Amino acid sequence: MKRYYVDLHIHIGRTWTGKPVKITGAKSLTFTNIIEHARNEKGLNMIGIIDCHSPEVIEEIESLIASGDLYEHPDGGLIFGDLTIIPGSELEIYDKQCNGPIHVLCFMPKLAVMKEFSAWLSGHLKNIQLSSQRIYVTGMSLQQKVKSLEGIFIPAHVFTPFKSLYGKGVNKSLTEVFDPGLIDGIELGLSSNTDMADQIGEIHPYTFVTNSDAHSLAKIAREYQVVALEEPTFLELEKALKREDGRHFLANYGLDPLLGKYHKTVCSECSNPLHRDEQICNLCGSHKVIKGVADRILELKTAETSPKGRPPYIHQVPLEFLPGLGPKLLEKLVNHFGSEMVILHEVPYEALRNVVPDKIASLIMKARAGEISLHAGGGGKYGKIADQ
Repeated sequence: MKRYYVDLHIHIGRTWTGKPVKITGAKSLTFTNIIEHARNEKGLNMIGIIDCHSPEVIEEIESLIASGDLYEHPDGGLIFGDLTIIPGSELEIYDKQCNGPIHVLCFMPKLAVMKEFSAWLSGHLKNIQLSSQRIYVTGMSLQQKVKSLEGIFIPAHVFTPFKSLYGKGVNKSLTEVFDPGLIDGIELGLSSNTDMADQIGEIHPYTFVTNSDAHSLAKIAREYQVVALEEPTFLELEKALKREDGRHFLANYGLDPLLGKYHKTVCSECSNPLHRDEQICNLCGSHKVIKGVADRILELKTAETSPKGRPPYIHQVPLEFLPGLGPKLLEKLVNHFGSEMVILHEVPYEALRNVVPDKIASLIMKARAGEISLHAGGGGKYGKIADQ
């Protein structure tokens, strides 16, 4: 069994002809740019690109297969050198039953299956070209369709306010929206970690996934996981999610929840921190209060400890978050050592300080050891690294 670095939630900003897919995504986020950056700069082994239902994205993939740059693995997944791409789609459900909007991730084993899924989606979406579109079927109907195509179904960033299973403050159980037996994993989101999520007893049976939800190339792999597989394929990933035949998740790497945009409850007008029960800001009087993920989880709490065998969650500060480590220094590091994964996990201190200033090398080592002090984020603003 080998170790693989995996990020399963990366958006496409534009098609190869420049048409928008994820409106808020960077223009540089084309399919081709993503796979090259994820492999060559980040050092990932498997990625999920979750806008592959868009017809022009499918055309780009077909072109890359025709040119020989990509090929399909018999067990699922698109192979680009030592990187495997899992084609996926992020969708938004919102019906009378689910009290949405709720985002979900749907992954398909083969391009032909994604094309079939895209054709089906086009009858239930207003714009098949775009990302994260509202689908006019129930959550359970969508699950059944995904499973009929032998796909993987994962509720996305389940605690994030506004567009997630638990975050909106209405749904109290996944059984109100989904068939529990047709869920393959739970995506945590940037403002929570395993210890927080495992306070919700009903999600104990599921493998937790930690992904970047990248809207730019730089954000790829800000969260990821290390997975034990025989080889990086769709079938092996599915087995790991189900913990079958020795395949399993070894560790989740993610932001300390304090760095997430929605960790604490704040007033959206003045960013004043509030108690979770406060409905009006005691500083400016605004009624626009955004409940933090930590407080929302406490409202739903049904368990005290994680289930046996849950992989460790390791707080990881992305290199781009480190003060003083700008694009040019980061490029210098990657050019010297090969990839961000190697820098984050393997390069010793002495080797780092031979390439970048001692202060930066020390920050990288502190980040690796979880020794950096943080200021909590909330209300849509990321947390920050405190002065070291």
